[in-house]
Amino acid sequence: MREHLDARLGEVGLELHPEKTRVVYCKDRDRTGTAENVSFDFLGYTFRPRVARHRSGRLFTTFSPAMSRESACAIRQTVRRWRLHLKSETSLATLARRMSPIVRGWIGYYCRFRASSFQSIARHLDRVLVRWAMRKYKRLRARPGRAFAWLESVKAKRPGLFVHWTGRGAFAVGAMGAR
Repeated sequence: MREHLDARLGEVGLELHPEKTRVVYCKDRDRTGTAENVSFDFLGYTFRPRVARHRSGRLFTTFSPAMSRESACAIRQTVRRWRLHLKSETSLATLARRMSPIVRGWIGYYCRFRASSFQSIARHLDRVLVRWAMRKYKRLRARPGRAFAWLESVKAKRPGLFVHWTGRGAFAVGAMGAR
């Protein structure tokens, strides 16, 4: 099969990468065998066997994509590079306005399949906001519990302030996880 693909791609001026190209076994409820490679990363997603719920409520195994670990790590590093905790002169509304287009793009791309994989990023964003609040407000300094409570009260009063707090699109953070 690899020789056939190599010949076909050669016709259009492309070639397979000798180290990166591999055959992956797409294990699901119909294909229950074993193989050396059962997952791969492509365009920021990891494709692998996952448990899903059928419309009837039964659980089954399917081969599906979700945000890759590398993508989640890159997003968290991008948020770290923003250094929001050092911007204590900035208001919460300004932070939301600056972050919203970028976070909306991430949600639009990564929440297309298995939106719950974005939940760790949403929690990270909330931790960054708590760190910002602890630096901005003296009453929250060195009190992360109180800072998280403050953030929850802001969420309750203004649920549409940050994109990752709202139910827009396929993602919302709540007690039941992403929807």
